[in-house]
Amino acid sequence: MLRLGESVAVRVEPKTYPRCKGEDDETATQLFKEWSTWAVKKAKVITHYGFIPLVIIIGMNSDPKPQLSQLLSPV
Repeated sequence: MLRLGESVAVRVEPKTYPRCKGEDDETATQLFKEWSTWAVKKAKVITHYGFIPLVIIIGMNSDPKPQLSQLLSPV
């Protein structure tokens, strides 16, 4: 019987499955797909939020040196 304050240690062995011949290739392919999908999603977000600030920075560094209000106005 357990008393108050005592704990029981349970040991669980990890399951092992028989490995197939091409399992490493499938795992590598799956990892590549996951990482490439992750990278494309991050690149889309960076492009989405970084395009207009990039245009403003390039415009501020141009030769006639416009003011920020001139860059942001639609005319």
